[in-house]
Amino acid sequence: MSDSGSNGTGGGESQQQQQQQSPQGQQSVIRYMLSNKVEAALWLTRVFTVLCTVMFILPLFGGNPSTHFERVLLSAAATSALRLHQRLPNFQFSRAFMSLLFAEDSCHYLFFCIIFLNSYPITMVLVPLFLFALLHACNYTKNLLDVLGPTSMMFMRNLIAKLQLQQTNILRFIACSEIFLMPALIFMTFSGRATIFHPFVYYRFLSLRYASRRNPYCRTLFYELRMTVEFVCNKPQCPQFVRNICLKAIGFISRLAPQVAAQ
Repeated sequence: MSDSGSNGTGGGESQQQQQQQSPQGQQSVIRYMLSNKVEAALWLTRVFTVLCTVMFILPLFGGNPSTHFERVLLSAAATSALRLHQRLPNFQFSRAFMSLLFAEDSCHYLFFCIIFLNSYPITMVLVPLFLFALLHACNYTKNLLDVLGPTSMMFMRNLIAKLQLQQTNILRFIACSEIFLMPALIFMTFSGRATIFHPFVYYRFLSLRYASRRNPYCRTLFYELRMTVEFVCNKPQCPQFVRNICLKAIGFISRLAPQVAAQ
């Protein structure tokens, strides 16, 4: 009887300790977020981007898909603007500052969001926005979980760890979506779902991504695609007219590629 009573008391004490730790953990999280409000705001905008993308793709909660599409672009634009504020806080109207501005990946995606803000909803447009938001939101979420405690929400920690292991593959997939959105826009122009200006404006975005200093995946994927097409074209089984078309297309795309400074 005494043993059972002591076990009951111990169980009650452990429950009380957990109840006491929970508010303390929540307060620690709030203090951590308030210590760097810009990072917290970035996390919120990224989570909102992820949620709106899910609601656009899976219309389980109703609502207009065009509205969800616009919300994704607006929240991603807010994320890019906040990130630019972190990277380049002091605006200067000079050529040197503009070159720094257009070298930033955040500027590229702010431009990307502006391009498609009033366009027909295109699922492919949301792929890079969703994946970038998911990756960065998971990194900050992991920091919040560390503040809560080293063993808090292990299921969420395991999901984040698995996602981070696939980070390189995700970044490569984002680069593929950036590249293949260009021919998709050309076809959509003929179908009336995109204007004649979209391919030309998007080409400027793709040029910026190709020359990116921080993210070489777009440039790497272009090179790998070129090597793959040339390998297929050089096979004896490849018809001559297909080989000629592919080689001319490679030459045309290579001439459009911007000059990239040595890293």
